[in-house]
Amino acid sequence: MFQEFRITNLKEFPKKLNALLDQQRAAINTITNSNETNYEKILKPLQDLDEELGLFFTPLSHLNSVMNSKKTQKAYEKSIPLLSKFSSQMAQNVALFKKIEQIKTNNKEAETVVSHEIRDFILSGVNLPEDKKKRMEEISLKLSELSNEFSQNLLDASNDFEFIIKNKKDVEGMPKSDIDIAKEELDGKTIYKFTLQTPSYLAYMTYGPNRAYRKKISKAYSTRAPKNEKVIDQILSLKQEKAKLLNFKNYAHYALETRDANRQKDVIGFLTNLADAALPQAKNELKELKKYAKQIDNIDRLENYDVGYYSEKLKREKFDFDDTMTKPYFEQNKVLEGLLNIVSELFNVTFKPANVPTWHTCVKIFDIFDGKKLSGRIYFDLEARKEKRGGAWMNDWETHYIDSKGDKHLASAFIVCNFSASTKENPSLLRHDDVVTLFHEMGHAIHHLFGKCKERSVSGINGVAWDVVEFPSQFLENFAYESSILKRFGFHHKTGTAISNELMTKIKETKNFQAALGILRQVEFSLFDFKLHQKLYQGDEVQALLDKIREKTSLLQTPSYNKFQHGFAHIFAGGYAAGYYSYKWAEVLSADAFFSCLTANSEFDKEMAKGYKDIVLANGGAKEMSTLYMEWLGRKAKVKNLIKLYEIG
Repeated sequence: MFQEFRITNLKEFPKKLNALLDQQRAAINTITNSNETNYEKILKPLQDLDEELGLFFTPLSHLNSVMNSKKTQKAYEKSIPLLSKFSSQMAQNVALFKKIEQIKTNNKEAETVVSHEIRDFILSGVNLPEDKKKRMEEISLKLSELSNEFSQNLLDASNDFEFIIKNKKDVEGMPKSDIDIAKEELDGKTIYKFTLQTPSYLAYMTYGPNRAYRKKISKAYSTRAPKNEKVIDQILSLKQEKAKLLNFKNYAHYALETRDANRQKDVIGFLTNLADAALPQAKNELKELKKYAKQIDNIDRLENYDVGYYSEKLKREKFDFDDTMTKPYFEQNKVLEGLLNIVSELFNVTFKPANVPTWHTCVKIFDIFDGKKLSGRIYFDLEARKEKRGGAWMNDWETHYIDSKGDKHLASAFIVCNFSASTKENPSLLRHDDVVTLFHEMGHAIHHLFGKCKERSVSGINGVAWDVVEFPSQFLENFAYESSILKRFGFHHKTGTAISNELMTKIKETKNFQAALGILRQVEFSLFDFKLHQKLYQGDEVQALLDKIREKTSLLQTPSYNKFQHGFAHIFAGGYAAGYYSYKWAEVLSADAFFSCLTANSEFDKEMAKGYKDIVLANGGAKEMSTLYMEWLGRKAKVKNLIKLYEIG
């Protein structure tokens, strides 16, 4: 029923991949040269081939991210050119394109598949002359290689850095769980080791009492992967060239062809207006923080590496609250169990543990039953480790659809996070931010897993416009602040005592602490990304653009050594190029939906949940999200609810 996660021979993987691609070329050639013009005989088997290739390759790409090694790197790097060449050949197959153009169907899902296929063929250069097609193929291959190089440089640089603290006073006041993770024995003495892996880095930047050490760790983080400067120049140059070959003004113009946003000026205008709305409050938030740092530690000039530390202290004083008070109540297993129970209750599904092969002992697998029918499978890999790249993500593997033989396929997905690992002293304990992250990724996962489309190309997250794909994830994460949700899994990991109403109230009260500064930071990333792809920037011009944007969005002077772009994996290695604005664009939908779906008890209305599952999630990319939203709630989303969510103004 489901594919087993298993790679037996990494050394032979590229060879096996090449053999599979040759088989698929032969199958595509047969379809292309046939006399068939029927959707069922052309696009159905083509989608089967897509699924077959995804089932084969995804385990390697996933393994390279979560259990990175020289062997996975080598197999992955050898496989990328093979895949890139194959996809380019497929995208520029004129005879197949002409055949698909002729397909007529009355099936709405199939109509969407056909229109998407035609659009994607054109965007891949199918109508270009042969010399330009060849260049498009070369560009696609090189971009794949550069994306992997960027990611690997970042991972290597993160793993290369270690900061050893020998004096106990330099970790005083930090959460015990963070100290326990950092603590090691060296030559019979206790030391504390901090790295650039996310939990470790954030722990010292948020709680580390030694200002000089915070500066050193922060500088190491913001100067990671200097090799990526040249990689960025190459990526930007190739993307601009690709857009020009297809007669687009720039890469941003090209990217919007498959987005919900229609015009570049709409994106820039949206982000600028959001910054303008947040700026007055952000200035007041920073003024308060500067005053506080001066008051308690006589800090005359607040620096970027001070913000996390003093913000946490100010939050504690202002609200008598910080994450150390709630972290003991969010034990990873309990949070996961609670999340699954909530999803089960809302959407009438059941999660049952599955005993199947996986890539690491900490991975938890569940089969999903919709009513009594098996409907999907989900894998959770939640703890940080050296071999895993940073961040959190959902990755789809299998897709729900009906194949060309009439057989039903079920969906599966991976959720990957980098939460603090278990120690001898404590289980894996989550910050509340981690709880929010887990809800966010679960929102992505159920978007894919609850898809009910019969056509693979539009089922689950397939075919969903990039700038609205964050809607379901952001929507679900909003509920991670509600007391009615938190009390379901908030129990002290040692005593079993339930989290108090007072603490849950404080989580909600502090949700929008420094919210305006947070919005400015996201707008900064989004404007930098989008403007970076509106014309060709190279070398120092990239930094100059970021500096110009920061004149408005960054209220503190950023150190000249800061090379944020070298670690901006979202746009250089993660598919968000000219699309980072999507987080805020989609948040208009998620904020509006959140306020529309809260019951009097601040829970997700079950009737609304049913409509959300049956309309938004079930239909995946078969219809535009704005259409699905209208079908679900009967109106367009209101931008003012995004401002309301952050309590700005």
